[in-house]
Amino acid sequence: MTTREVEHEITVLAAAADVYRLIAEVENWPRIFPPTIYVDHVERGRREERIQIWATANGTAKHWVSHRTLDPGALRITFRQEVTSPPVAAMGGTWIIEPLSERESRVRLLHDYRAIDDDPESLAWIDEAVDRNSRSELAALKKNVEFAQAAEEITFSFEDTVRVDGAAKDLYDFINEGDRWEERLPHVASVRLEEVSPGLQILEMDTRAKDGSTHTTKSYRVCLPASTIAYKQVTLPALMTLHTGVWTFSQEGDTVAATSQHTVVLNTDNIARVLGDGATVADAKAYVQGALSTNSRATLGHAKDYAEQKRRV
Repeated sequence: MTTREVEHEITVLAAAADVYRLIAEVENWPRIFPPTIYVDHVERGRREERIQIWATANGTAKHWVSHRTLDPGALRITFRQEVTSPPVAAMGGTWIIEPLSERESRVRLLHDYRAIDDDPESLAWIDEAVDRNSRSELAALKKNVEFAQAAEEITFSFEDTVRVDGAAKDLYDFINEGDRWEERLPHVASVRLEEVSPGLQILEMDTRAKDGSTHTTKSYRVCLPASTIAYKQVTLPALMTLHTGVWTFSQEGDTVAATSQHTVVLNTDNIARVLGDGATVADAKAYVQGALSTNSRATLGHAKDYAEQKRRV
């Protein structure tokens, strides 16, 4: 068995403890690391945890389960994939954060891995994916930490909720069946859906705006029956550098709380071009939230009608 061992590193202008906390908090990974679509805890202890990760790799999407050991004293986090996705036979590694001064740190990311049947082409594919994702993750980590204050102003979250007299499963089915949105949702002009593996989708669609124009979006979606659909948009409108979201369906007796949650990072470079020279960050926030909320509420409204009709039938 051939085991490859590689290391990537980057220097970050931030205290080592702050960098460690950012890596330890996996809930934020979709907005910190470009390849990460969604992370969900399977088990969570004080020092040991098992997490499910969905991420892109070489233009497609993969899913795996990792065991992590957290050592805040040593500023180390070790990880090992318990369930790998082909062509990976085994994958693990370590995050090591080393203080260079009070305000500067070195972040080292170590990987060790094997390919199924030691296949050379598969190993080359993994080499490329690990190298690309490691460089991307470290660069994103550096940017996120060093520009944390600026990012705070342009990062925001919001949600819309409707109460439905129906079943969570029916609401989940409506959102999960994205390939039927063209016939079910008036604001969707066309849609293309690919099921990469059970529960992991690539959804591309053309959406109509109020002025009649259309724009194309592409998202990776993680579908967890029948409670959660999380997504990360990878083809973005001009005013956003990041957009993630989660649809949740919480059954409460005979009714369901159906919620659409969004997290957005604004693209400040395009505010003047899109909204005019006098537009501010606050204007851009209001514009983006209005557009996303309008579509979410429209989708939730049609999902509500669908689920309540199913109950009546």
